Amino acid sequence: MVAVTVKLSPPFELTDEAFYQLCRNNPDGKFERTSNGELVVMSPVGGEEGKREADLIIDFGLWNRQNSLGVVFSSSSGFKLPNGADCSPDAAWVKQARWDALTSEQKRRFPPIAPDFVIELRSESDELEVIRAKMRKYIDSGVLLVG
Repeated sequence: MVAVTVKLSPPFELTDEAFYQLCRNNPDGKFERTSNGELVVMSPVGGEEGKREADLIIDFGLWNRQNSLGVVFSSSSGFKLPNGADCSPDAAWVKQARWDALTSEQKRRFPPIAPDFVIELRSESDELEVIRAKMRKYIDSGVLLVG
């Protein structure tokens, strides 16, 4: 997946509300926001990568359904991390008790929680060091396990 980071500030500040509305107004786009307020625009993945992601979500969801330990999220889900970044991992999981502690409004928008587990699939165009840096950012934000 190719990603482009756009530095907006100054002259623009992409507030939490503005970022949420940008995502809602562009449902076919895939956006993230760094802890510095930079907008990250990601391209769609190819067929093989999309298939790998779908297979992973199916397996992950079936495991979770059998064990009933938490909630599984797809790459379409955004999370507001404690460091201020908004991310959308390829797959994520949150323990049930932590999910249940959120309000309905927090669950409806971008949940303000670091998932317990995230998975990022490496695309052909992804450099290993870029993926490693992303994994470190997840861990620094409180994610317990990355893969």
